Amino acid sequence: MERRREFENNLEKAGLELETEDKKESDNGKTYFVKIHAPWEVLITYAEVLSIKMPIKENDIPCTTENPFDWISWPFRLPEIVMHPEPDYFTAPFSKERQELYLIEDENTFFSPSVRNRIVFYILTRCPYGTEEGKKKFGIKRLLNNGTYTAAYPLHDCQYWKRANDPKCENERYTLYREWARFPRFFKEQPLDLIRKYYGERIGIYFAWLGFYTEMLFFAAIVGLICFLYGAFTMNENMSSQEICDSEIGGKIIMCPLCDQKCDYWRLNSTCESSEYSHLFDNVATLFFAIFMGIWVTLFLEFWKRRQARLEYEWDLVDFEEEQQQLQLRPEYEAKCTQKRKNPVTQELEPYLPLTSQAIRFCISGTTVLFWIFLIIASMIAVIVYRLAVYAAFASIMENAQTLQPIQGILTPQLATSVTASCLNFVIIMILNFLYERIAIWITDMEIPRTHLEYENRLTMKMFLFQFVNYYSSCFYVAFFKGKFVGYPGHYTYMFDRWRNEECDPAGCLIELTTQLTIIMAGKQIWGNIQEAIVPWIRNWWGRRKASSSPENLYSRWEQDHDLQNFGALGLFYEYLEMVIQFGFITLFVASFPLAPLLALMNNILEIRVDSWKLTTQFRRPVAAKAHSIGVWQEILNGMAILSVVTNAFIVAFTSDMIPRLVYYYAYSMDPSSPMSGYINDSLSIFQTSDFPDKNRPDINPENFSTCRYRDYRYPPDHERKYAHTMQFWHILAAKMAFIIIMEHVVFIVKFFVAWMIPDVPAEVKAKIKREKYLTQKILHEYELNKLKQKLCENRTTASMEKEVIATEGRVELSEVM
Repeated sequence: MERRREFENNLEKAGLELETEDKKESDNGKTYFVKIHAPWEVLITYAEVLSIKMPIKENDIPCTTENPFDWISWPFRLPEIVMHPEPDYFTAPFSKERQELYLIEDENTFFSPSVRNRIVFYILTRCPYGTEEGKKKFGIKRLLNNGTYTAAYPLHDCQYWKRANDPKCENERYTLYREWARFPRFFKEQPLDLIRKYYGERIGIYFAWLGFYTEMLFFAAIVGLICFLYGAFTMNENMSSQEICDSEIGGKIIMCPLCDQKCDYWRLNSTCESSEYSHLFDNVATLFFAIFMGIWVTLFLEFWKRRQARLEYEWDLVDFEEEQQQLQLRPEYEAKCTQKRKNPVTQELEPYLPLTSQAIRFCISGTTVLFWIFLIIASMIAVIVYRLAVYAAFASIMENAQTLQPIQGILTPQLATSVTASCLNFVIIMILNFLYERIAIWITDMEIPRTHLEYENRLTMKMFLFQFVNYYSSCFYVAFFKGKFVGYPGHYTYMFDRWRNEECDPAGCLIELTTQLTIIMAGKQIWGNIQEAIVPWIRNWWGRRKASSSPENLYSRWEQDHDLQNFGALGLFYEYLEMVIQFGFITLFVASFPLAPLLALMNNILEIRVDSWKLTTQFRRPVAAKAHSIGVWQEILNGMAILSVVTNAFIVAFTSDMIPRLVYYYAYSMDPSSPMSGYINDSLSIFQTSDFPDKNRPDINPENFSTCRYRDYRYPPDHERKYAHTMQFWHILAAKMAFIIIMEHVVFIVKFFVAWMIPDVPAEVKAKIKREKYLTQKILHEYELNKLKQKLCENRTTASMEKEVIATEGRVELSEVM
């Protein structure tokens, strides 16, 4: 109570007006509501402090010539009043001394609600409330943390399902719900200017980026679908699967056991259906799509920079390096740093954290991050051990169980292991995510970052690093490690000298990578939508269940908003993180799953409406903040774009069967009329069963097979270099390495050329920026010149009046003497 009294007194001293609602008037009879009003003097004072740009003249720069094909986009457009709720103005940083320069028609509406709530929150975060333990305490955040207040939030302007009773209210929330937040409007453009006006630039730039990303995904999804359809239409023409399914070829090839002792020999045609389905994703179109996505990601990032430049101009963010409140010290930093030193720029004393303290905190932070990354790797190794242990069990069960005969063609031991391991891995990912979110926030708080921007960047890098390892480690294992270190019969490679490493399906490992990617990506998207939409709705329903029976005149607007969920300072951070992780799935491993962009597109169409719906209906109104870009996420996306070229080149070379087939086609084929016939037989080596050591030999061999086949390129048992790699193996390896080098260089050259060809800022935007700066400076110069002339005139008038008075007095005195 003492903290509240002191804090509210200091708020009133700062010029704010407070209005307290007695707890008896609240719905539960326990909660006081303090309503804060910002009078004109406070607004203009802090508008100058924060250098907020305000309109000085309506923009007279003519719009660019309309596109003659604009009529095509007519069904997707929203009404003009929704898209552009206010005219475009020339703006300048606000100054109290030059108020008459600005277009102030009504003091009540001159500052938009988002600007007003930004100013009030700025005051709240820096208002002191006393001294405790010899330290100066201040800021609403600390008061919320220690329970002095339960919540602090700006109010929504009306109900989302109906207009406000007050005719002066702008009803922007209602308009956003009707035109933006409902799923039937999924095909309509987003009212970005209205979003920016109501929620601020920071949320506006997120939805602009998400919308642009979704638009670009449309093109990637179309090409990916065409590649998938190509695989579907050519599935029956695939010579490899035809040979595997042929009873005279695949039916007579006896394969070596899949596990030690308990597994029996098996026939190659038992994997017929899985080999047919693998062709859907492992075909010539895979190579084309991998190259296409390498160029697509460059176009996406370059065109986004241009779109961002347009928004910077339209939203008055051109001269915005980083918002002042971002660059200014965090209240937590000021409170925890007791030592002070002189700022070399401002020459003023400011708090600072000693270097030794910083080093200790960074060491603790780095150690914690490394520990959790190793924990993820350990969990991934545990899943691999599960795969190896269960693989043998599945192999022995599926070979001997008569009830599984109908589905054995589809559900191979490899696929069954991959599906169950992927599901287990997804559960582990979700659990580790839940734990690490709290750990990352704790260690970032412990580091005591200096500014808000620094805090967000540090937290972003920690969370992304963790999520990267958490989500992608299993995909990296399947893509680049599974089936690569198996050994050969009699000399298998074991993990921890106990579990035999997994083999790939005779048709390749790509189908398993596709399975892994589909389960994790789809599972994450479904779980994310449940968390984002259903959970807040249930919480709000539970919180409102008593208040819903109250009359509307008793259930006040501030109580209704209080019962909504808190969006939080990191609400937008999680939205970006979710989309960037999805971006990784559709770029890093897209060569294995051409339908990934289509899945992402469908998810994002839903994501935009879910995010807008929950923000408009289920959450309190967030505090408005400025942002001129997506921040550090841009650098993360650039890094992933470069990494994606490397990963896709390796997937095509080492995970796909593309290169071995091409080498066979051009160098080893014996039938000119059907170059790929005989490929399966050529890709399988021969092993003599009598060479099996006891620990590998099957317990039973009812048909007394003398030889079995395995996937590798090794000499047969009757060769002088028995079981050593053949020359074909080295030719294929050389071809793989050459392919990686050529593909990477070609894609990187095209990427950098495209990036060089596309300027980050459109020429018309550059011209508009220069024109606006010129006109704004001209207006300010003319204003200062007129003020100076007016002052000079006033000075001259005063001097002449004094001379006239003196002259008049002299004439009077002279006449009296006369």
